Amino acid sequence: MSISILRPRCAIVCVILVVAGCASLSPESKSPNGTSADLHVQSPTGLEKANDVVIYALGLVETGYRFGGKNPDAGLDCSGMVSYVFKHAAGFALKGSALDIARQGRAIERGSLRPGDLVFFNTTGAPYSHVGIYIGDQRFVHAPSNAGKVRTESLTNGWFASRIEATRRYFE
Repeated sequence: MSISILRPRCAIVCVILVVAGCASLSPESKSPNGTSADLHVQSPTGLEKANDVVIYALGLVETGYRFGGKNPDAGLDCSGMVSYVFKHAAGFALKGSALDIARQGRAIERGSLRPGDLVFFNTTGAPYSHVGIYIGDQRFVHAPSNAGKVRTESLTNGWFASRIEATRRYFE
């Protein structure tokens, strides 16, 4: 295998390891009578769900593209990928087009992007025509029609940088 093929895969593995390292168990708690209670895992926080979304999305890299696709076996389009990932990784229902999904999130400044947030683009001359999942380090996962497969991209890429329309958060 050539070095040029290994570099993107190593970067993805590094992102997964960093994100996975953010998860933790809750600290030991006290029972009502003041004695130590058993350790327990709390229900997932917004940060944990967002991290799960990133890891799940990265697992779809190289999945085939299909217009209107909503599952990896048949192929995914951008909104289908986002809906699929949020449902399976976080139990969160996001449905419809990129525009419909944008309406369901809370607007945030681009400078406050966190892994698991969504990035929306105007790629066809129509508002909110494309969506991707932010994974950190100015990168996102998306299902572009022109590449034929789910892949990662840089937000600083001139083409995407000039077409960012909005950023949204779905987990607190």
